[in-house]
Amino acid sequence: MSLQPGDALTAHNFGLQIDGINIDFIQEISGITMTQDVIEYQQVSAAGKPVIKKMPGASKAGQATVVRGATPNKVWDSWTAASRAGDMGSARKNASILINDFENNPVKRIHLRNAWCSDYQLSSVKAGEASPLTETVTIHFEEMIIE
Repeated sequence: MSLQPGDALTAHNFGLQIDGINIDFIQEISGITMTQDVIEYQQVSAAGKPVIKKMPGASKAGQATVVRGATPNKVWDSWTAASRAGDMGSARKNASILINDFENNPVKRIHLRNAWCSDYQLSSVKAGEASPLTETVTIHFEEMIIE
């Protein structure tokens, strides 16, 4: 691995897989969030002093936003179409965000279990515009595992 002690991973070297298949032309993945409830309870010690304890509660589902160059990709297109159609049997897929080192070796994986798309936005089309056409989707998932 090309990372030396003290080196941080870079934000520009990443990938996305849907059910183990690489998705091409990913421009950005942002807002990767998942939260967990915090349970706080109070009790009194044997000496009569108040004690406050906190412990983890239930995990909540998470979400992320993906921006991708608008190109044909059968896996991506069928996945987003199934989500838009409400075909949840086909729409729920396992996705993985791969963070790579300088030599393109995956060194961190963020697994998103039962991921599906809720929002789809196509960037503006405009005559004479010199910018790429992109698709932006919001991905919802039930569990996040970081390796």
